[in-house]
Amino acid sequence: MAEVAFIGLGNMGLPMASNLAAAGHTVRVYDTVAEAIVKAVAAGMQPSSSAAKAVSGADFIITMLPNGPIALAVLAEILPSAMRGAVVIDCSTIDVASAREAHRIAGEAGLLPLDAPVSGGTGGAAAGTLTFMVGGAKDAFDKALPLFEVMGGKTVHCGDGGSGQAAKICNNMLLGISMIGACEAFSLAEKLGLSAQAAFDVISTSSGSCWSVNTYCPVPGVGPKSPADNDYKPGFAAELMAKDLGLSQEAAANAGHATPLGAHALALYRSFLEKNGAGRDFSAIIDYLRTAKRSEA
Repeated sequence: MAEVAFIGLGNMGLPMASNLAAAGHTVRVYDTVAEAIVKAVAAGMQPSSSAAKAVSGADFIITMLPNGPIALAVLAEILPSAMRGAVVIDCSTIDVASAREAHRIAGEAGLLPLDAPVSGGTGGAAAGTLTFMVGGAKDAFDKALPLFEVMGGKTVHCGDGGSGQAAKICNNMLLGISMIGACEAFSLAEKLGLSAQAAFDVISTSSGSCWSVNTYCPVPGVGPKSPADNDYKPGFAAELMAKDLGLSQEAAANAGHATPLGAHALALYRSFLEKNGAGRDFSAIIDYLRTAKRSEA
């Protein structure tokens, strides 16, 4: 069993860390929110008074943080206390440039860095079925694989440093676009007098079939249970989708590459958030699309 430091115990981080502790690993934790530490201790983890103390002597250091600047600031804080040769796994979803900078800084300090953003939402974090998209050296990936297998159901080594973030950004850009398409299809079906069940039965088994319909249908009462069946309480919040679409546009601009549908999806999600979308699941954008004027959409 490994000595693991886990920094960042939010909606995703806490269940991920809990699964590691349940598997028998020694998990030392730190978060700026005291309540999160209390919950972690109740799940068998060891509290630390600072991020630096949490990482001292750890074989693996896992971070789950809100954005690139915070991820880099935490990395700078923990470097003096981290054991040389430790594997540093950043599971945050951040910009590619910050991820590559984190690899450079950690590597120069004698650590083994990996960027490993996740897909699967809070349900996947709790169930240990997340998908990890991992960038970094193969030897670091191989060392960390047993931990990924505890926390997730699938782990893909995407390439060198930053490639995990690149894969996550591309995937979530497509997800944002496809969810808008699914919502437009179901809202148009309503206007044309077609039942949601009939629309689902056709689309889910025809050329329009996609995850946003088959697994995460944006209308209640059809298909597998989804946030639509729970008043759109987030599995994946609209704010997070807007964040990821923003990262996709930043990456596209840096690469000099046009992604017009990604850009339009970002604009729609930002409009949705301005009009009572905050705190709701990203699939709840169907409500905005139902009422938006043609000029707004």
